[in-house]
Amino acid sequence: MPITASAKKALRQNKTRHARNLVKKTGYKKAVTNFRRLAAGKNREEAAAALAAAFKALDKAAKTKVIEKNKASRLKSRLSKLLK
Repeated sequence: MPITASAKKALRQNKTRHARNLVKKTGYKKAVTNFRRLAAGKNREEAAAALAAAFKALDKAAKTKVIEKNKASRLKSRLSKLLK
């Protein structure tokens, strides 16, 4: 356990940031999974809407450095290829 006041504060910050990052991480993973499920079916309108939602979630995760921007770009490219 932390002893100094600054270490205690750092621990509180880490817990808060971890929780926030976890929400964004699970959010983009669910969006990607949802799109892949819709893309496997042949409903292109719903898949296109899910693709936009996945792009938004990936961009937000990359913007806040939950994932690297290149990973977000790579996933977006692969998801776009699935829709074609």
